[in-house]
Parts: sequence; C-alpha cells; structure tokens
Amino acid sequence: MTRSEHEAARRAWPVRAALGVLLLGLAVAAVLTGDLGARLLLSVLGLLAAARGAVLLRAGTTPAGALTLLLGVAALVAAAVSAAATGWALLAGVPLALVVATAVAVARGGAARRAGMALLVWTVLVGGLLAGTAAVQGAGRAADVATVVAALATGLAAVPLLVGAAALRSVAARPVLARPAGCGGCACGAGGCGA
Repeated sequence: MTRSEHEAARRAWPVRAALGVLLLGLAVAAVLTGDLGARLLLSVLGLLAAARGAVLLRAGTTPAGALTLLLGVAALVAAAVSAAATGWALLAGVPLALVVATAVAVARGGAARRAGMALLVWTVLVGGLLAGTAAVQGAGRAADVATVVAALATGLAAVPLLVGAAALRSVAARPVLARPAGCGGCACGAGGCGA
C-alpha cells in the first residue's frame, strides 16, 4: 500500500461513515415524524443531489450533472413550499428514481446488471403499489407510502456506505511500509532493481 492510498483511505472513511449515519437517521426521522419527516427527507436528499450534480458538472459530466443539480434544487423547493408539494414530489420522484437506478445498473453489466434486474422487479412492484394506493385511497395516502419507500431506500443506501467506511478505516489503520533507502518506487516488488 502506498502512502497516497493510505492518506486517501484516512481522509475518506470518516466522510463515508458520517454520510451513512446521516442517511440512517434521516430514514428513521422520515418514518417517525410524519409530514415534517417527509419534508426533511426530501430536502436533505435534494441537497445531496444538488451537491452531486455540482461535482459532476465540475468533472465535465454536463448532461448528468445538470439534470442531477436541477432535480436536487427542485426537491429543495418542493420541500420548502408545503407538505402537499413534498408529497407530490415524493410520489413522482420515487418511481422516477427507481427507473433511473434500474437503467444505470442494467447498463453497467456483470453483477450490476443482475442487481438491476432485481431492482426492476422492485420498481414494478413499488409503481403498482403507489398507483393502486392512489386509485383506492387517494394521492395523500399514496404520498405517505412513497415517503416510507423513500425512507427505506435511504436507509438501505446507508449500508454500503457504512461497510465501505469500515473497509477504508481498516486500510487507514494499517501501517505504511517504509521504502528502502535509495528506492524510487520503481519495480522492487517485481524483482526489478534489487536495491
């Protein structure tokens, strides 16, 4: 392990751990606090999406970055306007987010493609559940269901962040091996220089 890999792991693991804990807390708050929780959930997810969009734009990924930034700002505005706007945003946003996540996973191939196919099943089930709830019990109740689904997805998104943070923490805890004197880091591991 190089010193730069060690430093990157040392800097990254607390950020991932904090984000994972934030998402778990957000999911619990959204389920337990009703309309306030739904607005909190939508505003924080909107803020995270806007920040991700800004990062993508800065990296030169213009279409995806602009769309992500725009959706994040729209979520923030909806959460600030009213509980009804929050409900409608979640009702429309949850199926849309599932469709986009499914398309991205399927397009990647390999194990991600298999996960995308499983996510496709969940997308169809959640879409049917929301449509059925809206038809039978009204849009307000469907928005409540969308809030619970979004909270569940947010909580599930925290798991890989926390697992990744634990892995990075273990990498950061390992000592960095010192290079022998006069070593330029070229090919010692492959038997190259013999210094």
